[in-house]
Amino acid sequence: MVRRGFTDIAEGQVHWRAAGEGGVPMVLLHPSPYSSLVLEGLLAELGRDRLALAPDTLGNGDSCPPVPEVPDIAYFADATCRLLDAMGIARADFYGAHTGARIATEIALTRPDRVRKLVLDGFGLYTPEDLDEILRVYAPKVMPDLHAGHLMWTWHFVRDQHLFFPWFKRDVAHRYNRDMPDAARLHALFMEVAKAVTTYHKSYRAAFRYSMADAVPKLTVPTLIAFTRSDMVFPLLDRAHALLPSAQRAELPGIEAPAECTETAAILRAFLDG
Repeated sequence: MVRRGFTDIAEGQVHWRAAGEGGVPMVLLHPSPYSSLVLEGLLAELGRDRLALAPDTLGNGDSCPPVPEVPDIAYFADATCRLLDAMGIARADFYGAHTGARIATEIALTRPDRVRKLVLDGFGLYTPEDLDEILRVYAPKVMPDLHAGHLMWTWHFVRDQHLFFPWFKRDVAHRYNRDMPDAARLHALFMEVAKAVTTYHKSYRAAFRYSMADAVPKLTVPTLIAFTRSDMVFPLLDRAHALLPSAQRAELPGIEAPAECTETAAILRAFLDG
């Protein structure tokens, strides 16, 4: 069973989901623009033999917003460590996807004493030209309006992220070769973004500004670079692994369907317990 709770840090309350207890804790950090909701299936599987904890990044889901107007990944990494301090977790294994991968990487670089093993599930490697466009367009600041335009924008933003990459290039060349989630799943994801629509962009922009090409080669903790096959960045797996040839490498089936979560958890567990 996945349980939920809140823990206080200086900025306010951090919302988290957790499963299991005991063992070496595993901290799972979600991708933007969502929340720990997207990790519930994987949490439940990993929680069978350890404590698995997934916080909502500050400014996402039900967590309080970050204090800086333009926070960087170092800020989010520090906030995560302060959350773990408040929860009495001194050292853990870390899993991060996309934005979460960047936060986990920064923790492993600046606080390696806190990281036993590290799993990186998906991260982009952008050209300067791509990055300039993404920072201008991908995660705009959104404010509520009296005509509920912000809600319509959020719905299409969530939907189109499952159809195109980048989501704002809605043509055949940028179309995913995969099915769109059903309406109920899109609604659940929409709700997670809508409740934090005024702050979701802060961690997103921080992630895009953080260079994994510079950071990953500096890692010294045992690392697994494992991209999900349906991920938009899956074709970059070989390039990503080349940044840290000493890392282990794996392809993950996914974290959506129960069978995918079971298989992915088994791959992660083999690395963590090996």
